[in-house]
Amino acid sequence: MPLEQIQVWISQYGYAAIYVLLTLGIVGLPVPDETLLALTGFLVFQGKLHGAPTYIAALSGTVSGISLSYAIGRIGGKRFLRRFGQSLHVTPARLDKVHAWFARRGRWTLAIAYFVPGVRHVIAIVAGSSGTEFGVFALFAYSGACIWSAVFILAGYYLGEGWAEFPDLVRRLAIGVFVVAVVTLGAFAFLRSRKERKGHRH
Repeated sequence: MPLEQIQVWISQYGYAAIYVLLTLGIVGLPVPDETLLALTGFLVFQGKLHGAPTYIAALSGTVSGISLSYAIGRIGGKRFLRRFGQSLHVTPARLDKVHAWFARRGRWTLAIAYFVPGVRHVIAIVAGSSGTEFGVFALFAYSGACIWSAVFILAGYYLGEGWAEFPDLVRRLAIGVFVVAVVTLGAFAFLRSRKERKGHRH
């Protein structure tokens, strides 16, 4: 979705546009979530929006989107993603990786997945299809939503004219951190299993 169109909708519909766009974006439709949030922070900086209602609209949209994704997962997430995943930019390979990651790290992934491109769109569906209790899901997913929304809105506000560079920076950083974390955990699991095998032989 072009940034110009997003700006037009926000200028016309204000906080309602922020809510709807983020709901759709979190579910997986082509809305640039992070860019949208940083833009709203910049608009607060310009005085075109107010801080509190902007954050409330953004947080509400994020929570609504992630809850809808969880509901999809509970109803039939795996079948849904296998059938419609390509439309949401979710390949079978990516889905398998997210399932494997969630099986190992579960609830904490719900909180940090917002910062990892391609993961936040499916992690709630994976949580729902994996049978995660709603209370556990809500605690971690909604906590992550609070932090994610605040980080990007505040960045857009404090960076002012340089707001557009922040989403790309965070994406690159998040991917790097995610890769390092996966490699580190994989190495740790390998060494632990190797040690256990040696222990069994003795």
